[in-house]
Amino acid sequence: MFPLLVLVSLLFVWTLVSERLVRWSITAPIAFALAGIVLTRGDSPAVPIDLEAHPHLFQRSVELVLAVMLFTDATEARDYERLGKSVGEGRLLGLALPASVALTTLFGAALFPGRSWWLLGVAALVVMPMDLAPVSTFLRDARVPLRVRAALNIEGGFNDGLASPLFVFCVSYLLSSDGDTFTGLLLNVLKGAALAVLVGAGLGLGAAYLVRRALDAGWARPAGLRLATLAVPFMTYALSLLVGGNGFVAAFVAGWCYATTAHAVGHHNLELAHDAVEVMALAVWFLFGKLTADEFTADGLTWQVIGYALLALTVARMLPVYVSLSGLGFSTAERSAVGWLGSRGVTSIVFAFLAYAQLPSGDAVFIFNVTCATVLLSIILHGVTMEPIARWFQRHPQPDAPG
Repeated sequence: MFPLLVLVSLLFVWTLVSERLVRWSITAPIAFALAGIVLTRGDSPAVPIDLEAHPHLFQRSVELVLAVMLFTDATEARDYERLGKSVGEGRLLGLALPASVALTTLFGAALFPGRSWWLLGVAALVVMPMDLAPVSTFLRDARVPLRVRAALNIEGGFNDGLASPLFVFCVSYLLSSDGDTFTGLLLNVLKGAALAVLVGAGLGLGAAYLVRRALDAGWARPAGLRLATLAVPFMTYALSLLVGGNGFVAAFVAGWCYATTAHAVGHHNLELAHDAVEVMALAVWFLFGKLTADEFTADGLTWQVIGYALLALTVARMLPVYVSLSGLGFSTAERSAVGWLGSRGVTSIVFAFLAYAQLPSGDAVFIFNVTCATVLLSIILHGVTMEPIARWFQRHPQPDAPG
């Protein structure tokens, strides 16, 4: 109960001073991760948290956070359809993302010789998906060209959902026994994804239909339907797991199918879901701070890990994005901004938690170390640079993209 008290107290204090701290480039992820490091480190921490006491409950909890986040990401990505034209999302997801994962895997092979290629693939799939929470204020900043914000938001909404089945497959291969075949594992992952799509589409469309009928019949008010919206990702995730599907894919598909209705209802219909996922994400950041302190205290931070994190955030991310957006009307500055501001966060943390819980000790520690380094560098570097980038765009208005 004491850790819960500390978390809600931190949340209360943060809401009181958040505007001032953000001006100093201290974002919520930075604040809660640092709080987790400071308050939970050492043999006699100020806030004792025993994650090993209930590992299954902890795993399901962090999975739910990502499921709700994927649902809200999908609704946001769908809302950008109002632009009426592409902002390069096809190239970002179909070209830049696979190229980034491949480059990160190659960098991992160079920096960590002897590691399994499958393990390096898992590491790349963990550290490359974006989470825009660390730069959320940037996405609402009118000084930044809309096409830059749209490209980041749509990519961020899709890439974690696309990476999820590949992540599950690579982890399953690492855990497979001698009797498991590559084809069998692949078919099992594809079956889980297919079931997830069916569950997500069915519940997303079904919920959308029922919400519209309830609204048209006067059985519910728009403000009250925010609770219905919040319930959809939880129902989808739970049902998908019950039938053997991928809960993350199901939640994302449900959000995509439900988005049009959610925006049509209006009255801030998605606001409660966004608030809920933000609170849950802050708890994940706090736990991330605890595990970061534990791992780095035990194993230290090597130059290879730091180098891997820097390469994942810069070359492996920026080069594929910059090249993939060429010829689409983006200026050099806009392509550079989209490439640089691919912040990492809760998605990487949750994937790392899942790998940590399932892989053998040595492999699990490796995955978590590179994830901790990448995410910590991301929230610091992206957090302190987003305001200068927004100011630069304000001083240098960009030409309109071709229609």
